[in-house]
Amino acid sequence: MKKFYTLIEDKIKKTLLNLDYQVEEVQVLESSRPDLGDYQFNGVMALAKEYHQNPLEIAKKIVDGLKDDEFFQEVSMAGPGFINLKISDKALIDFMKIDDYAYARNNKLIFLDYGGANVAKSLHVGHLRSANIGEALKRLCQYLGYNTIADTHLGDWGRPLGLVMLELAKRNPDWVFFDKNYKGDYPKALITNALLEEVYPLASKLAKEDPDYLKEAQEMTKRLQDNERGIYALWQQIMEVSKSDIQKIYNRLNAEFDLYKGESDAEKYVPELLEYLDKKGIVESSEGARVINVSLPTDKLEIPPMLLIKSDGGILYSTTELATIYERTRNYQLDEIWYVADKRQELHFTQVFRAAYKSQIVSEDTKLVFAGFGTMNGKDGKPFKTRDGGVMRLNDLLSAVKDECLRRLNPEITEKRDEIAEKIALATVKYADMLPNRETDYNFDLEKFCDLEGKTGSYILYSVIRMKSLLRKAQENNLVYKDFKVIASKYDRDLILLLNNMDKVLNNAFNTKSLNEIAEYLYKICTSYNRFYTEHIILKETDKDLQESWLFLTETVYKVCQIMLNILAIDVPERM
Repeated sequence: MKKFYTLIEDKIKKTLLNLDYQVEEVQVLESSRPDLGDYQFNGVMALAKEYHQNPLEIAKKIVDGLKDDEFFQEVSMAGPGFINLKISDKALIDFMKIDDYAYARNNKLIFLDYGGANVAKSLHVGHLRSANIGEALKRLCQYLGYNTIADTHLGDWGRPLGLVMLELAKRNPDWVFFDKNYKGDYPKALITNALLEEVYPLASKLAKEDPDYLKEAQEMTKRLQDNERGIYALWQQIMEVSKSDIQKIYNRLNAEFDLYKGESDAEKYVPELLEYLDKKGIVESSEGARVINVSLPTDKLEIPPMLLIKSDGGILYSTTELATIYERTRNYQLDEIWYVADKRQELHFTQVFRAAYKSQIVSEDTKLVFAGFGTMNGKDGKPFKTRDGGVMRLNDLLSAVKDECLRRLNPEITEKRDEIAEKIALATVKYADMLPNRETDYNFDLEKFCDLEGKTGSYILYSVIRMKSLLRKAQENNLVYKDFKVIASKYDRDLILLLNNMDKVLNNAFNTKSLNEIAEYLYKICTSYNRFYTEHIILKETDKDLQESWLFLTETVYKVCQIMLNILAIDVPERM
């Protein structure tokens, strides 16, 4: 991978070492004053403090050490020792000719847990961000050379399943699944996803209103978790139907999982985990319950103990979460595990992670990462609801966006309209979801996010399609563009400088576990390209060196945009 920032930083570091300033790292930033330079180095004040020297004298020595390097067109200082760097056209042209966007593979394995769908329940808008952010982070890891495993970790073993099966039992008391004395083979139950979507909300409502109904649901849940033969067989059929529907929706979102494991898989490890924890001697009794104390002397806020076993002997979500880590670390040699979930679960993951380290289920070298995200709200800033006040299904949201995109689609497009509208809709939803910082709540405005202008998925797609169309026309006219030869204008130069930021953008996204910098970068590069495109009549240019350079630059921008869009799991239609 060509790394422009690294090249500049290495030059400054070498200069500093030659001046006897011992530095481990040098950081260069995009200039806040483009009129003074393309990049800036702000480390002079820190050097002045460390070496007890005048910052202006240090800055002058750095400028003198860099100004003869033909890589720079101009090196100057401003203020109390800030270094401004303007890159030479020759350096930019030489760098453009390096066609290397691949990262070297490494042996690190990152496990990503995202999606978090619940069996027997419809995926709703609350599941959107986990799928989108998790999938993009996985693809980012893969592009940067890491090995990955992705698991959606289904909610398939708790009270929701008990509620569903209780309601099925009340509706169908003669089903043999509920007969503890039945010894034969179990028939195919009349389970459909539509039936599950009807049953769960009703059962959940009844459990809140009727304590007896809730008690029956708890008993049904226990029968499942005790692996009662008929209940378990019915659960398997519910799993088959629900999992198939969940996979269809994730496929629609371009979310691809290696594993569709769930709490039921982790539950099998709970007895072994509990025995292991007892041997470690870290489990304590508290009012009849069993807990692990995870507080640290450095805590500014109280972190309560992690509840492992309730006083009635029942296990909790945190127990199966710890059992999941126990399972994963025994089945895979993991370097990192990332959890992408609602930021309101931060305390839960803090407790589980600390318990995992304290019990040595994971080594200190294994990184456990919680990437919490904010909520997606409606246009009015309130939780996203349907017109009747219910939680909107994810499929319904995607279909509503698709209908709006279809309405706006160029009427001259008569073929594959549905397929094109689907891709635009997905880009609309994903780009809107990725544009805010991961931890920020945001409001989803259908009309705004479907607009062809502004920071929208539609605008990004339109820009990339424009690039592709230009390159296709160039090919049809037998125009050759194998080399980059000349920078003709400010628009060319600005675009090249943006392209050179790619490596830094990707690594910042990896370090922060947020995709907003990639989304912003796409907008900047598309906007810069559109200015470039408007200023130049590329296909009719008579200067062949200039025309070739412009086409080469267009192809490079197109390639970089495709890389970024693929990381965000956004497909580009042929037309729009």
